[in-house]
Amino acid sequence: MKHVYLALLLAMTAVVFLFKFQNLDTVTVQFLSASLTLPLSLLLLAVYVLGMLTGGMRMSMVRSWVRGATSKPPLSN
Repeated sequence: MKHVYLALLLAMTAVVFLFKFQNLDTVTVQFLSASLTLPLSLLLLAVYVLGMLTGGMRMSMVRSWVRGATSKPPLSN
């Protein structure tokens, strides 16, 4: 099983490097008055990481809401 995981890791690494080297074109991103020029592959990586962060925060929020809604209120005397 260890060899299967290693093969999958090497295959995914090869795909990522292939993607990186095929997308070296630069793109310009503008937001309000700011402008940024960077390679397309870096832009996609940044968008992916931001999506993971915002999705993770959203899931954490939902879990805390569910935990709060299903917990028992403290007993008062």
